[in-house]
Amino acid sequence: MSNLQFHPYRIFTISSLVILFQPLLVFSRCICEKQYKDENTSQTSTYKAIAMASILVASAIGVSLPLLLKNVSALRPERAIYFLIKAFAAGVILATGFLHILPDAYDSLKSPCLSENPWGGFPFTGFIAMMAAILTLMMEAFATGYHRRSELRKAQPVNGDEESDGGHLHGSAFVLERSNSSDLIRHRVISQVLELGIVVHSVIIGISLGASDSLKTIKPLIAALSFHQFFEGMGLGGCISQAKYKLKATIIMVLFFSLTTPTGIAVGLGISKIYDENSPTALVVQGVLNSASAGILIYMALVDLLATDFMNPKIQSNVRLQLGAYATLLLGAASMSVLAKWGGI
Repeated sequence: MSNLQFHPYRIFTISSLVILFQPLLVFSRCICEKQYKDENTSQTSTYKAIAMASILVASAIGVSLPLLLKNVSALRPERAIYFLIKAFAAGVILATGFLHILPDAYDSLKSPCLSENPWGGFPFTGFIAMMAAILTLMMEAFATGYHRRSELRKAQPVNGDEESDGGHLHGSAFVLERSNSSDLIRHRVISQVLELGIVVHSVIIGISLGASDSLKTIKPLIAALSFHQFFEGMGLGGCISQAKYKLKATIIMVLFFSLTTPTGIAVGLGISKIYDENSPTALVVQGVLNSASAGILIYMALVDLLATDFMNPKIQSNVRLQLGAYATLLLGAASMSVLAKWGGI
């Protein structure tokens, strides 16, 4: 009889637990399903149009500034401020890879919407990022080595002075010319690979923004992405400036970077009715591309930008310049860290 008296309490306890955990069960079951929101379509479209214009202008200004100011005497490569600006840009790119792209890739490939096998049993995010960095190294080394070998084949053996159209050309001049040419090729490879890594991520965030139906998501992203693209553009513009492309190639690279995110937003807007960011296909594509993009940007920032400049004799022989480069590097990384906290990108 006494046992029967406890039954109502047990029933109450069980009922309470069911009520408490029911939302979690429903959420875990529905999180992978496409969420339909009753939003004002015309209002979201307006904000997306504003986002396209704002990001286009910010991207164009950011990538164009280093190109427009390259003839300013104070910003020439031999000047101290040049190293400070490059360190800031490298910090921006490094933080973009670590704080913006890599976490997004991890979230995509670890989503509960993906099957446990194979995505749950192996760290694909780190593996893909690592392989992208290694392949970038191989491609850069192969391209630079190929050019140097072709230059050596073209060069004639030099004994003493070598006759040229304008008089006498010494053997050391041949070596200097080949060195400058190899450096130019290296800068061009760096700028192209860097733009590839940035563009891949820009397309993904553009499509995600364009396909979103939530004003709470779109509004903060407008400002955050504008600053994001501006700082990234400055880093890329500096590399394009060093590559010394002809005018036509420079314009193409500037337009390609500037239009990528707005184009992604337009594509996302067009497919917003059918696009499901939580579908397994979308998650895998986003995760793989973001992982590769992160690996490329992290490698480029550490190896091609920071290591090259910080090992430069001009920086190592000047303590004030060295400390200034450290400060601007941290400032660039901090700026993107603030955006990661503020805009959630």
